[in-house]
Amino acid sequence: MITTPYVYQQEEKEPDLQLILFRYLKNWKWFLLSLVVALALGYAYILYQVPIFKVQSSILIKDEKKGISADNIMKEMDLFTDSKVVENEIEILKSYTIMEKVNDALALDVTYFHDTPLGEREIYKDSPFRLVIEQSNSLLYEEPLTITFVTPNTVKIGDKIYPVNQSLNTDYGRIRIFPKATAGLDTIPVIVHVAPKQEVIQSYVEDLKVEATSKQSTVLILSLETAVPEKGRNILDKIIEEYNDAALKDKNLVASNTLDFIEERLQLISGELATVEKDVEVYKSAQGITDISTESQIFLQSVQQNDAQLSQVNIQLGALEDVERYIHRKNGESGSAPSTLGLSDPTLLGLITKVSELELQREHMAKTTSENNPLLRSLDDQIRSTKANIDGNIQTMKNILMGTRQRLLAHNQKFETMIRSVPRKERALLDITRQQAIKNNLYTYLLAKREETALSYASTIADSRTIDRARSTSKPIKPKKALVFLLFGVFGLMIPVGVLAGRDMLNNRISKRTDIEELTKTPIIGEIAYAKHKFPMVVTSNSRSIVAEQVRALRTNLQFLRSNNESLAILFTSSMSGEGKSFISLNLGASLALIDRPTVILEMDLRRPKLHSMLNMPNTVGLSNFLVGQVSLDEIIQPVPGMDNYFILTSGPIPPNPAELLVSDKVEELFQQLRERFQYIIVDSPPIGLVTDAQILADKTDATMYVVRHEVTPKQHLKMVDVMYKEQRFRKLSLVLNSIQESGAYGYGYGYGYGYGYGYGAGGYYEQDTVKKKSFLKRLLPGS
Repeated sequence: MITTPYVYQQEEKEPDLQLILFRYLKNWKWFLLSLVVALALGYAYILYQVPIFKVQSSILIKDEKKGISADNIMKEMDLFTDSKVVENEIEILKSYTIMEKVNDALALDVTYFHDTPLGEREIYKDSPFRLVIEQSNSLLYEEPLTITFVTPNTVKIGDKIYPVNQSLNTDYGRIRIFPKATAGLDTIPVIVHVAPKQEVIQSYVEDLKVEATSKQSTVLILSLETAVPEKGRNILDKIIEEYNDAALKDKNLVASNTLDFIEERLQLISGELATVEKDVEVYKSAQGITDISTESQIFLQSVQQNDAQLSQVNIQLGALEDVERYIHRKNGESGSAPSTLGLSDPTLLGLITKVSELELQREHMAKTTSENNPLLRSLDDQIRSTKANIDGNIQTMKNILMGTRQRLLAHNQKFETMIRSVPRKERALLDITRQQAIKNNLYTYLLAKREETALSYASTIADSRTIDRARSTSKPIKPKKALVFLLFGVFGLMIPVGVLAGRDMLNNRISKRTDIEELTKTPIIGEIAYAKHKFPMVVTSNSRSIVAEQVRALRTNLQFLRSNNESLAILFTSSMSGEGKSFISLNLGASLALIDRPTVILEMDLRRPKLHSMLNMPNTVGLSNFLVGQVSLDEIIQPVPGMDNYFILTSGPIPPNPAELLVSDKVEELFQQLRERFQYIIVDSPPIGLVTDAQILADKTDATMYVVRHEVTPKQHLKMVDVMYKEQRFRKLSLVLNSIQESGAYGYGYGYGYGYGYGYGAGGYYEQDTVKKKSFLKRLLPGS
């Protein structure tokens, strides 16, 4: 014979995910409502968000060093090589200087908006006017300007009216408003935001993305995200334009310096030539000279040729001195490239070109690398070596030119001696004419060189080519509707999950079987579902309800509480009133009577009895009368209406001292007589958490059923149950879980339970007034 109920005690296990899922699915309506509300909020969020478009452009960097040729294929595979030209061009495209030029050209620091039901929307070029900031103050950046046309020639800014096309001194600084042809009185107000120029430029530099399509490619993709596609396209096109202009300026630096040198010399020689021609005219007029002799012509031609050669030598020497000063300046010292006018030595010109390219390359690299970079040092070594070669070449050419100059000067002296033989007038005319020819030849030479340099300057092209002009996406890339709806949908589903989980965390009531198993080792002998009935007696001969079947299952489990064939006295108690111990004890007794087991139920809750009222039975005489010795057992025992083999002992009048009555010898006598008559004795006692009556009766019974009600019994009360179970204060203590309301959480396919119970306040007996006490004494002890 099994004598203990431990078979019902379950081992600790992991949470059942299926049961948790069923618990949340039970509240599917809340999940659906939360999801619908969240998706509606997501839709509203998308409406109020400014749509963002992606603008993209691509350019090709003409870099002969890039590619996958046989010479550098191994270098391209090296992940740790220094940055190539393309990486430098990326930094240049993203430079603050270029973006500053773009901002100055497009006035990006001034933006125009219309106020719409969905918020402010930028209108860019659709603005009816253009605002020019001549001088600003801090207030201009702190709050936007609302500008409205009052008349075609006046606008309203704030509360003040100003004329257009004039410099205006306002609270925001000195500004000027230029209206467009489309501006009129029906123009809606325009909201103007002005931001500090530095902040705008920096923000665009950070937003601009420049990436190479691949490691071996020299194609760069420029992209920008903006709310106005046209504005983004203009910005990218302007960036490429400014980038190409800067590249051309770098490449034409030498040609530009040469043009400046030639223009300066032309201005000087032009003035000298005009003066000499005037002298010839004045001298011939004064002396009456019309022509000179044939010998003078010959001398003049010879002298002119000699002077032209001497001038050419002087120009070359001057150019060599410029080159010599250029190569002797320190590395890193800023300076323009030297003029090579008159120099024809290909070796020297090649060396000068090479050193100019090396210095330009070093200047570009110095912007993106540190002075200690090995490539930068290598360039410095190449520059020094090339300059040393140039210096040697210059010295050789200077020696040759100085010798040529001395020879030409000697020829000049010889010709001057021969000219002295010419008559004085002709000699004077010859001197003036010679100066004229020298200046004229030099002027003609400089004009030819200027055209050659200008042609070279004009034919220079940038090292990049635009592949695709800026274009924008047809649909916004932000906000991403699918992602927004997904996030809001997840948020909508998580809200009820969080609410339910939070409610579970804050709930201090027993909500599931695992709560009991976590708090106490006391075995669970039965579970009763939640259901509603008109009458408290749900167990009858014809009843087939789920509650009736569960009571019958509890009846079957009583075999685990028996230790012999004698009568079994079962004590029913709970933590507090309203947990259904009276309901369960009453129906358990009925189920036992239905199988022909003589059963009696004792209404031992002498403070607030409820069994007699549940059965509509009289309670004039009962247990309280028996315990004080007024009546015998036969006088108070009553059959339960409609049930065979089922009897009840009602409580009788409420006594003023229930605890004292329960410790009297009459209680022992009562149970002895009942055990002789009945197989089952069911004791409905008061809750343990309120009074000690149940503990007093524990020694008189064979087993105790502690009723725990779902969502009613506090969890902390189970700690007290666990202590009583471990200390064995009650014999064969077992738990009955009552009024289970969750479908799926306990293995049942639907929600059920029984809502019947009675209230039992903590005041209980102490709420009885003095009149009630006297009435009880008069009925219990006549004449008292």
